[in-house]
Amino acid sequence: MRRVALVAVVVDDYDKAIRFYTEALGFRLAEDSPRAGGDGSRWVVVEPDTEGAGTALLLARADGEAQRARIGDQTGGRVGFFLYTDDLARDHARMLAAGVTFEQAPRHEPYGTVAVFQDLYGNRWDLLQPAAG
Repeated sequence: MRRVALVAVVVDDYDKAIRFYTEALGFRLAEDSPRAGGDGSRWVVVEPDTEGAGTALLLARADGEAQRARIGDQTGGRVGFFLYTDDLARDHARMLAAGVTFEQAPRHEPYGTVAVFQDLYGNRWDLLQPAAG
């Protein structure tokens, strides 16, 4: 079996990123381990579900100026991350209450109901409830 298991999101601070993804987005912290080398780097994985069956995020602290410059603009300003939900209204309301910035109200598209939001760093995400069928 092959699957995309992790996608890296470049962050400026592990703990701040963990708080955002777990508290504001409702992800769970799957792993937080120190890496060898003694430079304070960590292997930090968060995932949107408790099953561990989907793709998770590796929160990777920027190393160097080139990586720091990409924080919040990893996909050139376009939506680059897609969070599927089975209840957009529920998750949209919970995320709004947690302070997540949405760029627009939810809208209906042929492929489902979608609302674009920004993560802590400005990366653009779709909160997406796929159309039935």
